[in-house]
Amino acid sequence: MLPRVRAAVAQLVAGLGAGGQPPAEPRGGERGSPAGPPFCRPAFLQLTPEELRRADDRAGRAVQSPRDGRRRLPWCTGYAEVINAGKSQHNEDQACCEVVFVERRPSPRGRLPSREGGGELDGGRQGFYFHYWALFDGHAGSGAAVMASKRLHLHICEQLRDLVDILQDPSQPPICLPQDARASPGDPSRVPLAEGDGEVPNDAVPRFHLEKAVSHESLVIGAIENAFKHMDDQIERERVSQRLSGGCCALAAVYLMGKFYVANAGDSRAIIIRNGEIIPMSREFTPETERQRLQFLAFLRPELLGKEFTHLEFPRRIQPKELGKKMLYRDQNMNGWAYKKIEEDDLKFPLIYGEGKKARVMATIGVTRGLGDHDLRVFSSNIHIKPFLSCFPEVRVYDLTQYEHCPDDVLVLGTDGLWDVTNDKEVASVVMEVLTSYEPNDPCRYTMVAQELVVRSRGVLKERGWRLANDKLGSGDDISVFVIPLGGPGNYT
Repeated sequence: MLPRVRAAVAQLVAGLGAGGQPPAEPRGGERGSPAGPPFCRPAFLQLTPEELRRADDRAGRAVQSPRDGRRRLPWCTGYAEVINAGKSQHNEDQACCEVVFVERRPSPRGRLPSREGGGELDGGRQGFYFHYWALFDGHAGSGAAVMASKRLHLHICEQLRDLVDILQDPSQPPICLPQDARASPGDPSRVPLAEGDGEVPNDAVPRFHLEKAVSHESLVIGAIENAFKHMDDQIERERVSQRLSGGCCALAAVYLMGKFYVANAGDSRAIIIRNGEIIPMSREFTPETERQRLQFLAFLRPELLGKEFTHLEFPRRIQPKELGKKMLYRDQNMNGWAYKKIEEDDLKFPLIYGEGKKARVMATIGVTRGLGDHDLRVFSSNIHIKPFLSCFPEVRVYDLTQYEHCPDDVLVLGTDGLWDVTNDKEVASVVMEVLTSYEPNDPCRYTMVAQELVVRSRGVLKERGWRLANDKLGSGDDISVFVIPLGGPGNYT
């Protein structure tokens, strides 16, 4: 029974047993597909061909960082990365760091005027800048991660263009925008407005007096969320022509008008270390953390399970001889456990298989949010997994203006290669240890922190593989880390 699912499970277990690392997720029937984009590293590293070859050496696993004398990253940001120990052919992580100008759209009649003098630059352009850092942890190929690293910030910029005037105006955001001159008469997304300047007629106000208050902050969050969706749509449209394989987790930080917006879709994570205090800025999205969402979708649309999986969770696999007995279970509505009588349908493989870092959706993929994976299927089947994967991030906000930060306060972004072997307290300890050994105005101090975090998580190569200082197994995954200072002279210029 269920030979294809059993084959997928056998492949998963064999990969975990061999080297302690999950195997690369299958590409869902892409046999014979052409090779993806050429191997590359983040452009801001400015690697020479020889340095690029060294960065791709899985035996030596040399740590890569921006070199002294080359263009510094904004805010003196620190960055470091290292390739995996053999999990994949190349480093499938990607990174991006940009300063992006958001230019307001040409104003149709009735558009809100911008605040006097606010946002106007030399040459008459009106808008604002945002700072952007992002990490993309690819799987089953680097194609999706490469494209997202080059395009996600542009999608965020595009989504913010409608907000240039609104975000610079302290008054309440309008419920409806004025008519957009670019929209065609038949455009279903176009909101019908009254003639004139696009304001709601006075006689309509009493009928709609109960209006939700929408903050400027929530508009930025919505813009980032929509940008992730547009990025995922672009990967789907261009995956064949651009030969985009696999998918990627995405972790992005946007600094705009005094606030950090940290958006996470996947199992990368971010924390703020402020005066020794640890402030989580994201959480992991895995089959276990999103169990109820996945189960609820499978309950509503059982056809997605292909008649081979059950949405129910049991403490272990059920044996045929246990039919009719009562066993512990839980469904999409339950946090606790209860007993139910085992039926024939309960013998199917569970939607979520395994636990901890070994948990998989349909015995295939270990993350539940991210970009790409449009062709991902259960091994040797036509059961698509993409419907269970969300491209929408969770966005958390940190207001820098509410605190007085010192040069040792930082935001750390890291892919799961860091967090798999290093917890929050250990990261904070490394940050404080390294920063205290450098002068507060030394622009290299944050790069040194990023390098030390990567080195300690990778470990040292010994006879029994890469080992940490405590002799436990080091991270064999790709590791990428940003260390972003929150305070200190010159960081906000």
